[in-house]
Amino acid sequence: MRIPSEELVVAESARLVFIGVVENVGDDTSTVRLFPEFSDGLFGLEVFSHVIVLYWLHLRDNVQERRVLRVIPRRHEGAPEIGVFGSRSPSRPNPIAISVCELVRIEGPVLVLKGLDAAVGSPIVDVKPYLPRADSVPSARVPEWFLHGPPA
Repeated sequence: MRIPSEELVVAESARLVFIGVVENVGDDTSTVRLFPEFSDGLFGLEVFSHVIVLYWLHLRDNVQERRVLRVIPRRHEGAPEIGVFGSRSPSRPNPIAISVCELVRIEGPVLVLKGLDAAVGSPIVDVKPYLPRADSVPSARVPEWFLHGPPA
């Protein structure tokens, strides 16, 4: 059964709260600062080598970018036009992005990371530990054109 979009209802309790912000993006490391009220949530995270960072693509958060539903993936030579949900395009209905990063260290409310693909000022949605048994699928299938993109 398909629900017409005009009938979709978002629960009044559903709201997004940003927990921090990308402070610095460098060649080697980047920093994410959690807001003080969330910093206690970092307790115990230091034992993990990698984390998953979900962040808001604030530079793409406008009506035009949120209406994009088809894209030609950039950085993938020969890629066809595809639906935005089959891509990692920053233009999407909800501009949420994800990066798997090496956790270099935690300094109070600041995460020092390698591999963060975010812009300075990007609001942080969530931080989760990377779990190899749950977050890695070595046999995952991807289209041929994806293999012609930049290295991970």
